[in-house]
Amino acid sequence: MRKLRTRRDNQQWMLDLALNMRGRVQNFERDDVEVPAGKRARNYRMLPKVWREAAARHEALARRAHAMGFNDVATWHYDHAIEAYRMAQHPIYFDDHPVKIGLYRKLSEMVDRRSKVAPYPIERVEVPFGGGKTLSCLLHLLPDRRRAPVVIYVPGMDQTKEVFPKAYHNIALSRGFHVLAMDGPGQGSSNMQKIRAVKDNYERAGAAVIGYLAKRPEVDAKKIAIYGISMGSYWSLRLSSYDHRAAAVVSSVACFNPNNTIFTQSSPRFKQMFMYMAGYDDEARFDREVASGMTVRGYLGKVKCPALLVTGEFDPLCPLEDAVEAYHELKVPKELWVIENQYHPLWGIPNLGGMDCHDYVMDWLKGLFSGKRVPSKRGRIAYVRENGDGPWGRCEWVPPIKPGQAYF
Repeated sequence: MRKLRTRRDNQQWMLDLALNMRGRVQNFERDDVEVPAGKRARNYRMLPKVWREAAARHEALARRAHAMGFNDVATWHYDHAIEAYRMAQHPIYFDDHPVKIGLYRKLSEMVDRRSKVAPYPIERVEVPFGGGKTLSCLLHLLPDRRRAPVVIYVPGMDQTKEVFPKAYHNIALSRGFHVLAMDGPGQGSSNMQKIRAVKDNYERAGAAVIGYLAKRPEVDAKKIAIYGISMGSYWSLRLSSYDHRAAAVVSSVACFNPNNTIFTQSSPRFKQMFMYMAGYDDEARFDREVASGMTVRGYLGKVKCPALLVTGEFDPLCPLEDAVEAYHELKVPKELWVIENQYHPLWGIPNLGGMDCHDYVMDWLKGLFSGKRVPSKRGRIAYVRENGDGPWGRCEWVPPIKPGQAYF
């Protein structure tokens, strides 16, 4: 019998029940499902199969459109094939698993096929990271490759470099940004190479990526932004405290202190997955050597660039008091957007007129880099209502809690 990794693995039946009944294995506040349209997974082990089937369908449609020269349609289907193969390989959290390796190869193949039909250049970038290993990145360039700002996308724990931006509708292009999306330690290609999400590995990885970008002729080295999502919200802040070459940091879909929530109170699959990303089988050692140090507390005073924090009012992975505490620890021009009645993540929400937080974040960065909208050092907290006029309306807010107090 295979030994359980964590004490909470004996709750697998509850995870399977939730997936069967709700179509979700985490972030249960949301109503949308975590399975492909028209599919149903009755337990967690079915997820790779249903996502692989969806991926194969989009791959077939993409190949047919590509062969006929219909590149726009091919790009759209390759985007979806990439996402589906990504989702298929992700739930397999064991090193050197043959099914995971095969699915990851299909994911990589779709990335390369999409690059042949995309309406702008997409380059694979391998940044050296010691011992013959590399950090795998995708660099989405403006069509004319002009010198311009670049956004480093730091994916979440359940994401990889392929998740943002989509080539069919790259929301950074119209803002005049290049985007480099990275597989940091514990993500995507790094898992294949056993580059672990431990200690300061993510900070060192991000610094290596910044160093690479600063030498690219297409990049304005004075306008490098870091944009982290979910667990990437934690990594992006830690990176900004470690390397001061970035001109801005956005930390969104907050998970600022993972040691306080994600490994103890939320779905057990979070800890299952992260122990794999960190290369641990011993839960007690993981708690002591990895989880205990995963916090932004004590680091944010070292951040030197303007910062935007974005969080759902009732995000279970970041209690609002943690977000308010993080905001106050920052000593730079800053904003905090509290999205009323929202959770984790922040896609397609009424507070932003049905848009994702990505769109508003890109505009915040555009305003900052153009000099037309620069946050003040005094700071600003915006309470973005469900039916209000967005984060730039009349929504300044003073949280009704003092430091250390719980929000409801």
